[in-house]
Amino acid sequence: MGIRAGIVGITNIGKTTIFNALTSSEAESTNYSFSTIKPNNAVVDVPDYRVDEIFAHVTSAKKVYNHLEIMDIAGLVKGASRGEGLGNKFLSDIKLVDAILHVVRCFDDENVIHVDKTINPARDIENVETELIIKDLETVENRISKNEKLLKSKNKEATDIHPLYEKLYAKMSELEHPRTLKLTDQELENIKDMNLLTVKPVIFVCNISENELLEGKDSDYTKAVKEYAEKTGCGVVKICGKVEAELSLLGAEEKAEFLKDYGLDHPGLDLLIRETYNLLGLGTYLTEGEIEVKAWNIRQGMTAPQAAGVIHTDFEKKFIKAEVISYKDFVECNFDRNIAKSKGKARLEGKEYIVQDGDVIIFRFGK
Repeated sequence: MGIRAGIVGITNIGKTTIFNALTSSEAESTNYSFSTIKPNNAVVDVPDYRVDEIFAHVTSAKKVYNHLEIMDIAGLVKGASRGEGLGNKFLSDIKLVDAILHVVRCFDDENVIHVDKTINPARDIENVETELIIKDLETVENRISKNEKLLKSKNKEATDIHPLYEKLYAKMSELEHPRTLKLTDQELENIKDMNLLTVKPVIFVCNISENELLEGKDSDYTKAVKEYAEKTGCGVVKICGKVEAELSLLGAEEKAEFLKDYGLDHPGLDLLIRETYNLLGLGTYLTEGEIEVKAWNIRQGMTAPQAAGVIHTDFEKKFIKAEVISYKDFVECNFDRNIAKSKGKARLEGKEYIVQDGDVIIFRFGK
């Protein structure tokens, strides 16, 4: 199950610096607008201590982590929805992602030019979100136009969905964000085919100063972002792009010492991935054997057959049973499946079982 997150924001606020740090890439990062023209893509391992621990205690040829694809998308300016700057390209690229990582500048630096001359996180966020609303309004208008033709023929599906389209149009035409409608899961499913930019889940990434990182206290800029996020139900992560860039160049031992100096337990990537997983309702199950120890992405609420289908679609159809051990029990049984069986910690689960994050599973299939 591939997961793609897009790094977005206004121009020249450190998006590409953060992208390079998180992905160990070398995309161009400069002190002028539109240093990113084409989106930069990178696939990164999702750190998972459970994979490391299991691999260290069983006989297996290799370990394989989950992966997250990160896309660094061209910066936005006012008027993007009307084609200003790289607007059309920016907006079409966002349609490709599952989650939006919205980078917001939360630091002062006279050497780094801000497109609007002053630092104002709430304004910057609203500028981006307004452009997304305007673009989605165009999409909704087109859908309403098509749907009205079906209404004339008394098409039942068109009749049922039309009030939802009108509700979206009424909200967006006032340049209000559709998240304030608090759409139900079913309503979101009904408009999924439109791939609206404004309904994609969002994490605000505060690009903070080195001083704020060292002090361990939120600046007024960061507080403004957190206040905005709380009102809108979005996630927030603090990252110092400058520090992460330095960190990405270090070896394992130097990295651990560097993190300690800043009072950090993990790099920013780890925290950002964890928040992205939470935002998307993702979890992980594990498999282990002689060939590999591997982590697999699942959506929360997946049944055992659906989880097996993540490995191969045929496995969902041919599913019989799943032998399941929780990661905690696997640790307590010294990572030995036979000991887990003798202690009653290995369970045989059927088609109705909901897979839990950290389950260590062996699937059984029919022919």
